Amino acid sequence: MARAPLLQLSSISLTFGGNPVFDGLDLVVQPGDRVALVGRNGSGKSTLMKVMAGLVEPDQGTRVIPPGVTVGYMEQDPDLSGFATLGEFAASGLSEGEAYRVEMVAEGLKFRPDTPVATASGGERRRAALAKLLAEAPELMLLDEPTNHLDIQAIEWLEAELSSTRAAFVLISHDRAFLKALTRATLWIDRGEIRRRESGFDGFEDWRETVWAEEDEARHKLERKIKAEAKWAVEGISARRKRNQGRVRALAVLREERSSMIRRQGTAAMELESGQVSGKRVIEAKGLEKTFGDKTIVTGFDLRVLRGDRVAFVGPNGVGKTTVLKMLVGQMAPDAGTVTLGTNLEIAVFDQTRAQLDPNATLWDNLTGDPLMRVSGAADQVMVRGVPRHVVAYLKDFLFDERQARAPVKSLSGGEKARLLLAKLMAKPSNLLILDEPTNDLDIETLDLLQDILGDYDGTVLLVSHDRDFIDRVATATVAMDGTGRAVVYPGGWSDYAAQRPVRPEEGSRAMKAEAAKPVAQAAGKPAAKAEGLSFPERKRLEALPGIIARLEAEIGKLGELLADPELFTREPVKFRKATEAMSERQVALAAAEEEWLSLEERAQEEQA
Repeated sequence: MARAPLLQLSSISLTFGGNPVFDGLDLVVQPGDRVALVGRNGSGKSTLMKVMAGLVEPDQGTRVIPPGVTVGYMEQDPDLSGFATLGEFAASGLSEGEAYRVEMVAEGLKFRPDTPVATASGGERRRAALAKLLAEAPELMLLDEPTNHLDIQAIEWLEAELSSTRAAFVLISHDRAFLKALTRATLWIDRGEIRRRESGFDGFEDWRETVWAEEDEARHKLERKIKAEAKWAVEGISARRKRNQGRVRALAVLREERSSMIRRQGTAAMELESGQVSGKRVIEAKGLEKTFGDKTIVTGFDLRVLRGDRVAFVGPNGVGKTTVLKMLVGQMAPDAGTVTLGTNLEIAVFDQTRAQLDPNATLWDNLTGDPLMRVSGAADQVMVRGVPRHVVAYLKDFLFDERQARAPVKSLSGGEKARLLLAKLMAKPSNLLILDEPTNDLDIETLDLLQDILGDYDGTVLLVSHDRDFIDRVATATVAMDGTGRAVVYPGGWSDYAAQRPVRPEEGSRAMKAEAAKPVAQAAGKPAAKAEGLSFPERKRLEALPGIIARLEAEIGKLGELLADPELFTREPVKFRKATEAMSERQVALAAAEEEWLSLEERAQEEQA
């Protein structure tokens, strides 16, 4: 018997500021759905998710959720007023017996529940909102950019968590690797219309291009038909006026059909111009040391960057990646060691804090007020790679309209602020780009364009990013920082680093178990099976399982501490029951995960033998 949908939207229409966002939209989310919600910045993804969550009322249409179904929504900018700490906020929807879940999730997401709300950063607030959603464990999770402000280790933890959940979820993200690993269906918002494809994000772009090609062909045929009918109207209408009024009316209908077609928004007209050619050696760092108090950023770090290199810096949040960048370009002095910069360097910096943008000034003033972009005697002109441009025309290259040009920067979305900062950066010739978290908030089309531009850029690039796909596409070398002062250089991008990095302790212990298991099977007289190579999904699963096993072991340990209280059963019977059930579930899950790991690891080792 088919189960009822978890959520159903019917004939949803919504208008903001006179412009329709959706008109007659229908949407169904079924149990077990894992859906990617994709579309350009400004297409209405977050608005649709808020309609799904019941936070935005549509002008028309209905939202239906069956009785007893729980829907959870992760807000990008959560309201924490009234809460003293992040943990208090994250546990606010839980019963007293379920509060332990927040601590478990916080460990994976790397935030401290006891952090005061008053001092929490935007990233910490978002992680608390994500922890709240995961701890509440609703039947349908709505996640709006959950990977923003997470480092790669936390993203991988979240990926494993969502991979193992029984809940349905709808996911907005610009992280291709995250979307490809998790989703089984795709919802695409394009000019107020929503299309569904029963396949995950992998392959979405080919599907999108096919849809657009069919649309362009239909528009081309309509244009040809209109031209033919218009020619007949001019040449033959006077002789057949009475008999062919129907054909004239049909021509009017065709023209109305053409005018009703909403043309696609183009891609940003980004362009990077290399300045003068730098010396072959761009940066030479030897023996760099840097500490802040008792925290060691790097020790004994050597790096040589040559012209044309693309070097990515990866590691957990807070290990000092931005600090190392600042030392490498001379913005911060090391405690020990030397940094030698090459000749003829022209440096352009994309700052993850957007500090180069004045939030209270307009987009117009942010560009014309930049001394390096100002055109003497022309208040409406900016200098773009040596050529004067009208400020509005240049903003249109980055998909801003004339109305936005006079709006304050603080009114922009995160993706729009990133595009404005790119507009400032790309107006000036450079031969060394410093990109600190450039991918945050950019839509996938703009990310594609940025990757293409960097591929054609003649200069050198240093970048910090938590987007594994972006690093793979751009980087020629990866510097891995682990928070202990070690910074190790690996050739290639993220996937190359992941294949070369040392085996983690928990991975090593699992390998020892696998080795120990082999003689037992052989002693029992069991013939060795012929090695069967692992598929790509099985390899990814093998990489993810140690983290899943470690998480389950940690959760079992915490539940064991809770159940060790001899008074718990009589004092809080509900909490005792829930903790006992959770312990049983995790022990079963741990046994299954270990069995799966051993099976896959044995096959992987046989394949290598």
